[in-house]
Amino acid sequence: MRLQERTRPDIDGTANRVSIRLERPDQPEVLALIDELDAYQKPLYPPECHYGVDVSVLLAPEVAFAVVRGQEGAALGCGAVWCGPEFGELKRVFVKPECRGKGAARAVLSFLEGQARARGCAVVMLETGIHQHEAIALYQRAGYDFCPPFGDYREDPHSVFMRKPL
Repeated sequence: MRLQERTRPDIDGTANRVSIRLERPDQPEVLALIDELDAYQKPLYPPECHYGVDVSVLLAPEVAFAVVRGQEGAALGCGAVWCGPEFGELKRVFVKPECRGKGAARAVLSFLEGQARARGCAVVMLETGIHQHEAIALYQRAGYDFCPPFGDYREDPHSVFMRKPL
């Protein structure tokens, strides 16, 4: 896998810089991000409505996994796009709470969309929870529209499904 990196200067209006690049999801610092995401999401929904994927799935060749790192190299966020024959699906998009509202989430989203496009995806889909209002607003600002369940998903009162043509 060719390493790609994007640097975003002044992401939060200061001299802070973040880099986004493809990395392995099984690094301890990245696993801690995924654990933080799970700790946030799991109390919000019944267990049968939690659709997070295991790290082993994120290591598959059809998955592009990105990590956002701060100027000092600390992992601040992550996300993945699984690229299938009919669509790409965003999974495990997360930015540490103290980094939200500064452009890091939008940057990783844009990076993943670029990865999906480069891998031949014409549309990106996602499932998120109804209680994740900030995430839903982010996706809407990025051009995602609500849609019916896709792939193996079924109607779920705890889920919101969205899509964006690339």
